[in-house]
Order: sequence, then structure tokens, then C-alpha cells
Amino acid sequence: MVLRIAVARITNNRGEVLLVRKSGTLAFMQPGGKIEEGEEPSAALIRELGEELGLRIADHELRYLGEAQAEAANEPGEWVVANVFALGIDHEVAAEAEIAELRWVDPATPGSLLLAPLTKDAVLPWQAA
Repeated sequence: MVLRIAVARITNNRGEVLLVRKSGTLAFMQPGGKIEEGEEPSAALIRELGEELGLRIADHELRYLGEAQAEAANEPGEWVVANVFALGIDHEVAAEAEIAELRWVDPATPGSLLLAPLTKDAVLPWQAA
């Protein structure tokens, strides 16, 4: 099965990328989530960022980077196809809803965190300058 998702490569003014870990999971990933039936990817992402991080953003603040796919981190045997967007912010965010933990990481050296395949193979290496 393939899950269609919209995700954000959120960076701060230090060039770090925001990763989240959802409750009951181990892997860190980029914020975002599933696209509902009939929903535009950017609208899904705006909804998810509001729910997960309390971010209130407008569509014009997102920059579309492209599409990526990988094995799903939390659904064994499934794949995700992600619409990836860039978003720069200059303020802190808080974990809300199902988010258990936030981490700002250097995309080139994220440390020893367990990373979701999409995050490790596509989102962190993406040059979103």
C-alpha cells in the first residue's frame, strides 16, 4: 500500500532542520502527515503543522521542493510518497497533538538519532537553499 503524505523541511536561521518523533514511535521524521481525500498537498501540510506544532502559516510561505518516496517508518510493508515543501521559521515551536519530541539537527550531521527512511534518504540531504 502507498500512503500519500505532505511534509515540511523546516529550517531555522542557523540552518538546522526540525525533526519530530510521534508518540509511541522511535524514529524521528519531518513534520507533516497524510493527505486526505480531495485535499491539496499544501492544505494538508498547513493543517498538519497547525495540529502538530501550533504553526499558523499561509500557503505562500511554503516552497514546493518536489516528490520523494521511501518505506514507511511506522507502517511495516507500506511506502510513502511525499510532497516535500520547504519552510523557514525564526521562532520556536512546541510539540502538540501526537508529537512526543522535537529536535533541531544539522542536516549534514544529525547525530545518532533513529531516522525514518524518507527523512534520512530524501529530506535531510535535500538542498533547500
